[in-house]
Amino acid sequence: MNNSFTSLGLSARIWLLTTVWLTVGFILSGFWTGFAFGFYFLLFFVGSLVASLPAFVALLIGFSVIRQIFDTRQVRCRILILLLFLIALGYAGIVAMLDVPVFGDSPGNFLWITLSLFSASFIATIPSLKGIASFFAEESDATLEFSSVTFLFNANSINKKMEHPSMQAPVPAQSNRLLIKGLITGGLILLMYIPTIFIQNLVKEREERQKEVVAEVSSKWASAQTVSGPFLVIPYNFTIIGTDGKPVAAQTQYIVTADHLNVNGDIKPEERPRSIYKVLLYRTALNFSGNFKPEWPRDINAANMDLAHAKLCFSLSDFKGIEEELSVKFNGQKLLLNPGLPVNDLGETGLSVPVDVSQSLTSTGINFDMQVKLKGSEQLNFLPLSNNSKFNITSSWPDPSFDGNNLPTQRTVKENGFAAQWNFNRANLSFGSVTPSGKMKAMNMAFGVSMVQPADQYNKTMRSVKYSILIIGLSFALFFIIEIMQKKPLHPVQYILAGLALVIFYSLLLSISEFISFDIAYLVAASATVLLISFYIKAHFKNWRSATVMGFSLSILYLFVFILIRLEDTALLAGSIGLFVILAVVMFVSRKINWYGVKEETVSLIDPAI
Repeated sequence: MNNSFTSLGLSARIWLLTTVWLTVGFILSGFWTGFAFGFYFLLFFVGSLVASLPAFVALLIGFSVIRQIFDTRQVRCRILILLLFLIALGYAGIVAMLDVPVFGDSPGNFLWITLSLFSASFIATIPSLKGIASFFAEESDATLEFSSVTFLFNANSINKKMEHPSMQAPVPAQSNRLLIKGLITGGLILLMYIPTIFIQNLVKEREERQKEVVAEVSSKWASAQTVSGPFLVIPYNFTIIGTDGKPVAAQTQYIVTADHLNVNGDIKPEERPRSIYKVLLYRTALNFSGNFKPEWPRDINAANMDLAHAKLCFSLSDFKGIEEELSVKFNGQKLLLNPGLPVNDLGETGLSVPVDVSQSLTSTGINFDMQVKLKGSEQLNFLPLSNNSKFNITSSWPDPSFDGNNLPTQRTVKENGFAAQWNFNRANLSFGSVTPSGKMKAMNMAFGVSMVQPADQYNKTMRSVKYSILIIGLSFALFFIIEIMQKKPLHPVQYILAGLALVIFYSLLLSISEFISFDIAYLVAASATVLLISFYIKAHFKNWRSATVMGFSLSILYLFVFILIRLEDTALLAGSIGLFVILAVVMFVSRKINWYGVKEETVSLIDPAI
């Protein structure tokens, strides 16, 4: 029997049949018929063949390696099933990491893709069962009957016929057992990755719930505010030639910004509890002072400016944030602003008041002074509407985030608050002091400060979950080494129980961090998990030495992950160095393990007779 040709033929057959099954399932799920059915079938089939080439290579190598290493057909068949499952798991993991929404959210992706790929590949092996049985049997056993039931569950009759010494593989049984256990452990590590995806989904769900609570409270208080400062809207009269060739009177609006503007403000944060969440709100008192003295562009006829019907305007994001009546001292008069804006270049909401600026706007200029008391949530932004402006903002909040298109010229952040200053001149602005309505592009120049909640437990929990495969993998590897050295194997169910304890750590971390600080929650959850697994190891191996080693190693791993979470810029460097050190320790500890279970013979390279 040509084993090389048989392994190639079996691998190709399973590969092709799996691709056909997946293609048919994909096409049927889309309900394509007629020409579309054939086109999409061919397109998906060719694409699947190309994408599954690594799986074909893995099968081709796997058939030969399984036959050479393992000594019974029962074990070989089960390892083949495990190989198919690991291939499906690997492809599902790639799709989950790429976050491709094949079946909805990430957990759905991972589970359904794994089940779909494994089911399709397993069904594809059914027509090849006799070939697989023949390939995995010795020459004298190649004619044995083989069914799907035997393939999965009952190989006792096969094992009895393989009890002849000539049917046994020369590889030591100890080596086979360690290799099988190693493969099973690797499969369990990948299997335990599934519940961590559900944990990630739970973290996202709780984070979305927090955002909903913040949005609900903010909608009743006031949302984030973006304020503009005072500006003038002046009608401009001109004539155009109508369709009949006669001049027709027309009117447009011009926006006139201040020549100088000084803004001083103080932000007072307020934390409002809602259920288990805290919503960050603020009150602020702003003072706007400056003057208007525009320089008319050459393409504008100043005589056409209707200065007697100008309006003084002020825009903001949310009317609910206005705590007191807004009045402005303009040209020596106190004027009360009313809701409504004549233009929407600087926002849809705002206030305005008619003013007559025909006497002194262009000659001596007009001074203004305005006090504004506002409420808002999380964010306060400004629009730099002046040829020369200065913004001074202070607050008792110690964790600001300066955002927008312009960072502060000067800033000071301390434990008792912050102070920031922004300066602008006409060279910094993308518009002039006199701009026709519809062409003012000031909204993209908004800048300001966000009041950041420092205890962002959801982002930190999500980052820690992303290291779950590291914690589970290294913990299982340590279990494997300890059981080899103690010569008392752990059952796969015990691996799963320990893995579930490692996964529940993240659930504990998420739930506890919603009530106390993340650092303390991490300490509590990690301590509980380490103690639980350490006592479990003690109960199995009947000694404290193994439990202490396991507890100490887990503590180091959790401490390592905690450091990575706290680091930002150097997280990659620290993580790479830490993983290298961990690998070196594992290699050092496992250097004396006799993986083959045979006595080592010392062979001299020098002939004693020489």
